[in-house]
Amino acid sequence: MTGVEPGCPFCAAAMGGSTTSVVYEAAEVLALFPLQPAALGHTLVIPRRHIPDLWALDPADAAPLTHAVLHLAHAIRRGLCPDGLNVVTSAGAAASQTVPHLHIHLVPRWEGDAFGDLWPRPSPPLSPQAVHDAAASIRSSLA
Repeated sequence: MTGVEPGCPFCAAAMGGSTTSVVYEAAEVLALFPLQPAALGHTLVIPRRHIPDLWALDPADAAPLTHAVLHLAHAIRRGLCPDGLNVVTSAGAAASQTVPHLHIHLVPRWEGDAFGDLWPRPSPPLSPQAVHDAAASIRSSLA
């Protein structure tokens, strides 16, 4: 397989070295349960090719990854009947990315579960000017 990073645990899993439960396999994508799940059915969806994070993902690799995420999200809903689902990916250490291989967490959620709130509230609240400036900066970066 091309695009394998030595020492990467997700590359090892993609090559068949996983010690966790694989729930889905496709040519470009693998889905498995993490060693320390946040909830029953917590699934990681990874590209088989080593891609460090979301910022390094190109459209050709995004298509099969997105297809797998949607396919698995529906399978989790049918199979486990959760009340909700979090879809999370992190890019970089500041965002709590601990394995430098792109992975998307599908975390089934139930009312009153122990997972807690995903999004903290900024303290102090963001100023309207800061929000306006951030939006303007992002819009100008799209060009």
